Amino acid sequence: MTKNVPTLRVALALLAAALSCPAQGASGLKDAVVLIIRHAEKPESGAELSPAGVQRAEAYVKYFNDFQVDAKPLKLDSLFAAADSKSSVRPRLTLEPLSRALRVPIRAPFKAKTPELLADELKSTPHGKGLLICWHHGEIPDLLRGLGADSATLLPDGHWPAKEFSWVIELRYDGEGRLLPDKCRRISEHLMPDDPAR
Repeated sequence: MTKNVPTLRVALALLAAALSCPAQGASGLKDAVVLIIRHAEKPESGAELSPAGVQRAEAYVKYFNDFQVDAKPLKLDSLFAAADSKSSVRPRLTLEPLSRALRVPIRAPFKAKTPELLADELKSTPHGKGLLICWHHGEIPDLLRGLGADSATLLPDGHWPAKEFSWVIELRYDGEGRLLPDKCRRISEHLMPDDPAR
């Protein structure tokens, strides 16, 4: 009996790896486009947005209403944000104007430090074809990896810079839910007057 325990553990580990591997397809992400943003600008202190952050959050209404993929409008079916914490409610606040405009609720079931749980949820359960995620910059590389993307390709040195608020990461998946690496990109929004022109 004890001889079979390591074998069973190896088999379960291989099964878990196979089920979580986007390269083999993720049923929840069939034909999906996933957009990832960082929350809007923050103040010197406090859990909310700065005035500039409030402006960006409001500007996202038009920006994402006009967002196109392959010259076709992208309909956002689901909005996700990192859960509120004592130190930050910024991801939710960033999406609130857009949520009201689209009449799409914000889902925030997972803490900021557990982006892999959101990735697993999206891979296993369909939430529509257009998804927008607003998260904290320090955890976005882990979120990208959880969704099958190469953070080093999409972000400088694999990290989201601390002072950068004006990027959108676009991930695209095929009919089997497999990531299309050549269709993934980092977009500079050019949304606010102070956004870097690059």
